[in-house]
Amino acid sequence: KARGLQYIAITDHSKRVSMANGLDADRLRKHWAEIRRIREQTSGIQILCGIECDILEDATMDLPDDVLAEADWVVAVLHYGLRQPREQIMQRLLNAIRNPHVDAIGHCTGRMIGRREGADVNFADLLKAAADHQVMLEINAHPSRLDLDDVHAAAARDHGIPIVISTDSHSVNGFDVLQYGVDQARRAGLTAKDVANTRPLPEFLKLLKS
Repeated sequence: KARGLQYIAITDHSKRVSMANGLDADRLRKHWAEIRRIREQTSGIQILCGIECDILEDATMDLPDDVLAEADWVVAVLHYGLRQPREQIMQRLLNAIRNPHVDAIGHCTGRMIGRREGADVNFADLLKAAADHQVMLEINAHPSRLDLDDVHAAAARDHGIPIVISTDSHSVNGFDVLQYGVDQARRAGLTAKDVANTRPLPEFLKLLKS
């Protein structure tokens, strides 16, 4: 709230990301219950119950649909199996996009700048599917990611796909990287109307599947 934000989404990792103490269904539901309790006691900012749900190597989601259906905000991501052939990578991404509870695909390639290349993504197919299924794409503002890159963010805009700029914060200090995501969007030629989370909360919520 002190940073001028009207709303945030708390999106802990799902259970596949064990190194980050990812949440299984039971722990996630308890986590959301606590968020809702705090939300009722908080004014001036809205807190959404979210999940950063892994797209597993076999193209299934890391959490069942009945759990995802309870979330306010679901972002699906690749963390593992990034060296799979393009066909498998695309099967994973397209299955996630077709999931009725997935609102966005996060850091689409999984790249870490200077550390690892991203997955071999067919962006023509990704953009078409995201547009067809009204799924947003993320610009991850963390300076080690900046994923989407500016070229693909511009292409997403041209397909009518809303972009969401996320900080990938793991602590309150993580919000400091937001400007990097804004700069990436500007390099892509995006304006505020192209970025979903520049909108007031009621307008943002209209874009969600939940």
